[in-house]
Amino acid sequence: MIDWKKYLLVFFITAGIFLSAVYLTNYFNGKKLSELRSIQDKISIDLLSSETQYALLEELSCGDVTNTLLSPELASLADKIEYSEKNIGNDNEFIELKKTYSLLEIKDYLLMKKISQRCGLKNIFILYFYTTAENCTECVKEGLVLDALREKYPQIRVYSFDYNLIDLSAVKAMTSIYKIKDTALPALVIDDKVYTGFHDIETIEKIKPSLKSLISETKNKK
Repeated sequence: MIDWKKYLLVFFITAGIFLSAVYLTNYFNGKKLSELRSIQDKISIDLLSSETQYALLEELSCGDVTNTLLSPELASLADKIEYSEKNIGNDNEFIELKKTYSLLEIKDYLLMKKISQRCGLKNIFILYFYTTAENCTECVKEGLVLDALREKYPQIRVYSFDYNLIDLSAVKAMTSIYKIKDTALPALVIDDKVYTGFHDIETIEKIKPSLKSLISETKNKK
């Protein structure tokens, strides 16, 4: 004789565990998206502040200009986007936030280049174009290399762009300017030259020999 009560009890327990897991996943993902929106709002204010700062450079001492106010928030947003990319996927709201992040990166890149030229800052800029891990395993490895490179050389500023956002006109313009193809990713742009495929730290140091001199300067300052 089938004990229906036992099967029903197991069913309801299993269903309860499943629904609880779904609820908790949606809750934490929603919380992450809320944090992204909050940071995005703060970045918008910091962006205006950065633009105003550059407008005042003619009257400000370059000794007071070491970074854009935007950059720390960009790093924080990048960390949360990386988490969301792994745990949320191609959620429409997340994609829109990622587009905003890309635009802010471009703005920060242009502002920082102007400030560096104006004040003689020894920043090194790297534009990094990648795509999803499913379509580019080398992109994952390159991302780790660039993270390690930034830790080794604080003067390096890396700006990362997902090739899948090519429908965004600003990203499309950049891929067009540097002739970046989705079949040749990852791609790095250093000193306006494009390097496709995976590059380790040693290779990048050979591309940009002046990197090692930056470490000596940093040690001397200490």
